[in-house]
Amino acid sequence: MPVASWSMAWSVVLIAWLLLPSHAAARAALPERIDAFIRAEQKRQGVVGLAVGVVHKGRVVLARGYGSANLEHRVPVGTDTLFQSGSLGKMFTAMAVMAQVEAGRVALSDSVTKYFPDAPASWAPITVRHLLTHTSGIQDVEGQLDERKDYSDDAFAQAIYALPLEFPAGHRWSYSNSGYVLLGILVNRVAGTSYTNVLATEVFKPVGMKTARGISEDDIIPYRSSGYRLVEGEVKHQTWVSPSLNTTGDGSLYFSLQDMLAWDAAVERRAVLSRERWSEILSPVRLESGATHPYGFGWELLERDGKPLHQHTGAWQGFRTAYSRFIGDSLSIIVLANTDRARPRDFVEGIAAIVNPALAVPALAPIVDSEPEVTARLAALLEAVRAGTVDTARFAYVHPRFLEGALPQYQKGLQELGAVGPLVLARREVLGDDRRYTYLLTSGAKTFVFTAQLIPDGRVSLFDVRPKK
Repeated sequence: MPVASWSMAWSVVLIAWLLLPSHAAARAALPERIDAFIRAEQKRQGVVGLAVGVVHKGRVVLARGYGSANLEHRVPVGTDTLFQSGSLGKMFTAMAVMAQVEAGRVALSDSVTKYFPDAPASWAPITVRHLLTHTSGIQDVEGQLDERKDYSDDAFAQAIYALPLEFPAGHRWSYSNSGYVLLGILVNRVAGTSYTNVLATEVFKPVGMKTARGISEDDIIPYRSSGYRLVEGEVKHQTWVSPSLNTTGDGSLYFSLQDMLAWDAAVERRAVLSRERWSEILSPVRLESGATHPYGFGWELLERDGKPLHQHTGAWQGFRTAYSRFIGDSLSIIVLANTDRARPRDFVEGIAAIVNPALAVPALAPIVDSEPEVTARLAALLEAVRAGTVDTARFAYVHPRFLEGALPQYQKGLQELGAVGPLVLARREVLGDDRRYTYLLTSGAKTFVFTAQLIPDGRVSLFDVRPKK
């Protein structure tokens, strides 16, 4: 080798060697930076206890508990603390259903009346796939049951039968816990045992989720966390509901951070089910119009920084959960919290931005408004809500509680704001056949975010006003 080449080669090696410590230091600093953010965010949100897991490029970067699992007994949260799943359990109910599909006991194209023969005749076009993708048209049963009353599977089904269909099956997407309650009952009937038993043998055990299980009021369950709510700044226990409401397929599971880390590894390797089934689970639903909506079977299927983001959240009885997989960055984030005011997605978003700043949620900023007539119509709607003169026929597919409770609260809040500045368009999204508009508006020195979603005929299916973070 010529001397010059030899010297150059050694220079390259020396430079690489000098750079290694800084890279190693950066890698070592990542858990500490994430940990510092979590502690600050926990304090800011007032979360009693939470467990957080971060997996990056196949390596567990962080898995820690923070705060209290039980205030009365002063038990700290650990990686083995059990949290209620809330709707994060829907992806597992979907797994129980797909296990029946793979075994040939259920077909996604089956009418639900095959499994619920006493259902209304109008349900005949509704399929198992429609239930999995929230496109059945069955109204959401949440908030419409007596939460102090126990229900059998048949009684749950009868209560849901009584709800009017909101739209023909497959014509739009509308989140409905009813569909997943029915899916849990469907598995119970097909398998001849509880869907949680099916999960225990066909999902939890095979993937190493050693403590995941169904909720029980009777059983002695080690490491179970309490759920908390804040009432006028004071921490209280979660609201009691009848035991049967914690047996349904819309989200009635316990799992720990260790369980969810095992689940993340299983999702990564597409365990338990065939690749074909996983492809169905993680494909956006196609509506009758041909448009797609970013939801699969128990998974939201979004994008961030031009790459797939698969996730779901849960909320029930003082527990709040979030699980996000930033596919292009090989990044998974799990947040399990035991306080009703917790916002686990804020933890997820903050951690993602630490790992890769490109994953930060795009800031809301003014964009070109190519539909001023829509903006004018929504500004008039906002003023009508403020004045209390809004025609409720302008809303469609909203939960009954919106018209009865939320709308008067929006009226009160808007009246307290006083005069607001013009609507400034900051985001426009197409979701299935609907269009979602996000605006910025100002009141004095404060900025607020107004979001409205329009269905094709111009009616409003989403209305929300909140302070800008």
